Amino acid sequence: MQDQRLLEGGRIRSHSIHIDDRRLISVTGVKDVDSFNEQFVQLLTEAGELRIEGADLHITKLNLDEGQVMLEGEISALEYAEGEERGSLLGRIFR
Repeated sequence: MQDQRLLEGGRIRSHSIHIDDRRLISVTGVKDVDSFNEQFVQLLTEAGELRIEGADLHITKLNLDEGQVMLEGEISALEYAEGEERGSLLGRIFR
């Protein structure tokens, strides 16, 4: 069985998080944005579902082709969901 993270050309997209001063966060390995508002952003990543909580959160960069998301705001928590990946919102609706 092939690794589902394999991209064209045989590369695996990695997942990483970089936070600067709890005001700027850069996430790689992002597959989709499930939902967002000024208090939270929910991402589907290569490592599972990730919820970022805070205040005045704004997506400053979104490039799903490269799997990158950057957020600005007051970051208070990061949490990975337990269990299996749920998939994108549209994917869950049309199952």
